Amino acid sequence: MTTIFSARRILTMNPSRSEATHVAVRDGRILGVGPLDELTGWGPHTLDTRFAGKVLMPGLVEGHSHVSEGTFWRYLYLGRFDRMDPDGKVWPGAASVEEVVERLQAGDAKLGSSPESLSGWGLDPIYYGARRVTRQDFDKVSTTRAVGVMHASGHIFNVNSRALELAGLLRPGVNHPGVPLGADGLPTGELKGPDAMTLVGKHIGFDREVLANDEPGLRQFARLCVRQGVTTATDLANLLPDDAVAMMTRVTGEPGFPVRIMPFRRFQGITARQAVEHVLALREKSTAMLRLGQIKLFVDGSIQGFSARLRWPGYYNGAPNGLWYTPPESIRDLYRLALEAGVLVHSHTNGDQATEMALDCLEGALLEKPARDHRFTLQHCQLADAAQFRRMKALGMCVNLFPNHHFYWGDQHYETTVGPERAMRMNACATALSTGVPMAIHSDAPVTPLGPLFTAWCAVNRRTASGRTLGSTECIGVADALRTITLGAAYTLRLDGEIGSVEAGKRADFAVLEDDPLEIGAERLKDVRIWGTVQGGRVFAAGDV
Repeated sequence: MTTIFSARRILTMNPSRSEATHVAVRDGRILGVGPLDELTGWGPHTLDTRFAGKVLMPGLVEGHSHVSEGTFWRYLYLGRFDRMDPDGKVWPGAASVEEVVERLQAGDAKLGSSPESLSGWGLDPIYYGARRVTRQDFDKVSTTRAVGVMHASGHIFNVNSRALELAGLLRPGVNHPGVPLGADGLPTGELKGPDAMTLVGKHIGFDREVLANDEPGLRQFARLCVRQGVTTATDLANLLPDDAVAMMTRVTGEPGFPVRIMPFRRFQGITARQAVEHVLALREKSTAMLRLGQIKLFVDGSIQGFSARLRWPGYYNGAPNGLWYTPPESIRDLYRLALEAGVLVHSHTNGDQATEMALDCLEGALLEKPARDHRFTLQHCQLADAAQFRRMKALGMCVNLFPNHHFYWGDQHYETTVGPERAMRMNACATALSTGVPMAIHSDAPVTPLGPLFTAWCAVNRRTASGRTLGSTECIGVADALRTITLGAAYTLRLDGEIGSVEAGKRADFAVLEDDPLEIGAERLKDVRIWGTVQGGRVFAAGDV
């Protein structure tokens, strides 16, 4: 049966017909877009007018997110900014380290005599000046219960003495670049990078294998997606053990599950050949709603966590350079084998030195294994300069930039991490577009809240939390920003033939909006109200999921 949806306006992202008033849907796919009299030619139909006063656009595509955005709401939220949970409740931000400790103390009191660990997320000490959080801070919460908090970046834990003790780290003589030591020769309680974080993760509720198989978290994440108009989202760094793949296949296959999930296998703990073989086997298990068979590589860490790798002159405040997460020989091997097998690889590079490393490794791999249309994508890539964007173009790469940083950490980047000049050109969206590098933008949820229209607002305005504009020459227009969160993101995922625009033959995925993003204006783009989504022709109202 054919359903024709009417709307106040349909923004198609298809240049041959950029807008329309009706879209015809059959079997979860788009039959056609245009005026009603054209679409009735498809035969018997039902006219659905529930969106007659609303605006439709392609279902928003979140090209860099993590399903753990749904999982973490079972833990204490300790971020600096107010944040909305999957139920629509807004949790206030913490204004100081002391307030973070107070919230943890309240959480400890609720657990009572239970031996379970106490977990929190969203912390970032950079908001509170030069002070670092130490194990002594969290020892004020408990000395008998393991207490651990993940930083907003996802690249650092802070833990108490008990957590260090359980991990075998509360001792002198620890020699690891990701485990800073205090004046007493013992770890401070700050753990940077995957090697160090893995040592304590299972003791503080952040075991990656367990989190990968969290069914309630996946369902909560899907609810957030509907609230934000998202119909396709990545889970960009999952270990994808067999039980997690089975769970995700079952849940995403349910008739009422509202979002397509595209997990990437994290390159960690296995060789490059093993990673490629694993995802090739997973690819055979893909469904319309669960897209398997891709790899995520980490080259460095976080700029605001001072674990990203920066070229000279380094960090503005003189902090030592960050961490290499993956050695270059492993990167080269992975790129070469993935190119040979036709496997998509997305690489996390925050600092410009890490970006340069990835470019060098891919250039060498392409000389050995030439490949057309590989769409290898640099994720974040925040400090890339114009020369690096030109190299990306020459190598056939895509980029997925992180403009949310301008709002959440822009002032800190300007004043502390990279200084004014580099802060002005971070996440250089305009340069990427003018150079011709295929581009998406993202939230990296839960690092920042899921919300592509807010991300688009950040790319258009480049406004910090204090109101400073960081580099007006890198601002992009509303139309370009909307394209990056639809067809642009779909392209980086090799899904642009299925989603990202409203046109015949594609999947019937729409974001349903109360306001028109082209009329509301650049300043108010983040305020566009979202009614819900249509995913594969199925209607999901945000208030009902």
